[in-house]
Amino acid sequence: MKKIAIIGDRFMLPDVFRDKIIDACGDGHEIRMLEQPWPDVPMEHGYAIEGMDGLKEYLGKPAEIVDFIGDAEILVTQLAPLSREMLAALPDLKLVAVSRGGPVNIDVNAARDAGVRVVNTPGRNASAVAEFTIGAILAETRLIRTGHEALRRGEWRGDLYRADRAGRELSEMTVGVVGYGNIGTKVVRLLRAFGTNVLVHDPYVQLSAEDRNAGVEHVSFDDLLARADVVTLHPRVTEETRNMMNAETFAKMKPGAIFVNTARGPLCDYDALYENLVSGHLSSAMLETFAVEPVPEDWPLLKLPNVTLTPHIAGASVRTVTYAAEMAAEEVRRFIAGLPPVHPC
Repeated sequence: MKKIAIIGDRFMLPDVFRDKIIDACGDGHEIRMLEQPWPDVPMEHGYAIEGMDGLKEYLGKPAEIVDFIGDAEILVTQLAPLSREMLAALPDLKLVAVSRGGPVNIDVNAARDAGVRVVNTPGRNASAVAEFTIGAILAETRLIRTGHEALRRGEWRGDLYRADRAGRELSEMTVGVVGYGNIGTKVVRLLRAFGTNVLVHDPYVQLSAEDRNAGVEHVSFDDLLARADVVTLHPRVTEETRNMMNAETFAKMKPGAIFVNTARGPLCDYDALYENLVSGHLSSAMLETFAVEPVPEDWPLLKLPNVTLTPHIAGASVRTVTYAAEMAAEEVRRFIAGLPPVHPC
């Protein structure tokens, strides 16, 4: 029998974690559960609290988290933090399963030093984000936001049917996909169904044979920017990709192009984006992630008529919850069985 601590929240529900663990491992284990109030309460960031350096996007007071985990050998969570100091107070802990694409709430180096295995769930929301991205692109290309906002103001925009104002179909457009990982590959597959001309930039991977045979092109970043009617971002945030969309790269985009970011806020210089939207160099943008979240109420991009914004919800689907819990439960099963992890960190 293993002692398992589950710290879920109002998205990754503790009950779902528990049920998937029982499905995978049987019901002969001692399971305790705690529900955190995210997303109704915002996350913390490690740089803001002493002793939590290197952690980001977590929730929970360290002393309360340590007290709850106690003598558990296994922790399953999405947001609970584990700093070096916290790990030192948890000598029985041997496995941490984080239901996220990256364990940004865990000091992975400290866990390794303490002999604690850390695993995560990459690709848990890839399908959800890919679908959302297609919706984001359609909202801009087919003027869905424009028509919606006009109707809310009491305006009937019959002029949007004029040939010089009508939206464009994806079947006649070129879409540039930056990043060809779990999400980017799914976005490409969905775009192909529309008959879209697809360009991909990712210096670290090659196109699948299926995409290559379907006419998808693997191109340089500059070539993608110059040719794409829509540019959509899907890389991880690294030193190389941070602020990859800036004044210089926005200037290289095709005049009248559309910019979509459903990936991460730090990929983009939003001041530069604002200037390009105001000047008309870019026709519109759809933004799902931001440099600061929640965004300030006086943020200039909130005031522009040619921007669609959503509050970082692309990955929020019911399937994401169950799939992530299934992935975490499989890691727990493998640990108990003495098997190597599927997704070690």
